[in-house]
Amino acid sequence: MQDGVCENFTAAMLSPYLDGHGHATDNAGHSFVDAEELKEIVTALAAEGFQVHVHAIGDRGTREALDAFAAARTAGHDGDLRHHIAHIQVVHPDDGPRFAELGVAANAQALWACHEPQMDELTIPFLGDERATWQYPFGSLHRAGARLVMGSDWPVTSPDPIAAIHTAVTRTAYDDPREPFLPEQALDLTTAFAAYTSGSAWVNGRDRTDGAGVLAPGHVADLAVFDRDPFTAPAEEIAAARVVSTWVSGDQVFGVA
Repeated sequence: MQDGVCENFTAAMLSPYLDGHGHATDNAGHSFVDAEELKEIVTALAAEGFQVHVHAIGDRGTREALDAFAAARTAGHDGDLRHHIAHIQVVHPDDGPRFAELGVAANAQALWACHEPQMDELTIPFLGDERATWQYPFGSLHRAGARLVMGSDWPVTSPDPIAAIHTAVTRTAYDDPREPFLPEQALDLTTAFAAYTSGSAWVNGRDRTDGAGVLAPGHVADLAVFDRDPFTAPAEEIAAARVVSTWVSGDQVFGVA
């Protein structure tokens, strides 16, 4: 964990948080590991063949993590280790292209990318107008060639992947009348599903041995069957889909055939 979270002003930021009146404070959050030490640690771990997962919420936390992965690559440790930065809430626009350049996956929790009380009351006012637009930049990362992988961060939030995919595509919570949050950062449905299936399998190394994450001959038959096709329904109804059966290695473990 390289930093904390925005809501209590511990996420590491490049510039200070604002106070309740919109004035700059002297608090720019906390880097839990010194940036130079992080470079040494990540380089040492990569040298031993370890995959490194970094929690980074703030733009400074994300930059420090990217700098550490860059240091490992400069040291010659750039094999197929599948490093990733999780949460990526605030990403400075200069750092978005670096994910693809460094081969670092963007591990997103898409369910958070919408207007809700924590965002509207505890985050946006203290980030300021410009920096608030740098949040959860899934679309920009995808357009810059970053590999997107998705998960839930359960038990902090819901483990429901369909709800998260809904938000990734619509930038709203299901059945919520509020306006989309930064709709220019929305993903198309195919990209969102890939991030949550083949992307998740890739970051966990499951594509190497059992072919998880895709439906194709010769691959493991892990799948969920929905009660509808989300690709033919309106986008605002994605999260209405329900799982009717679940299969693991071709065997039904839940629901009706």
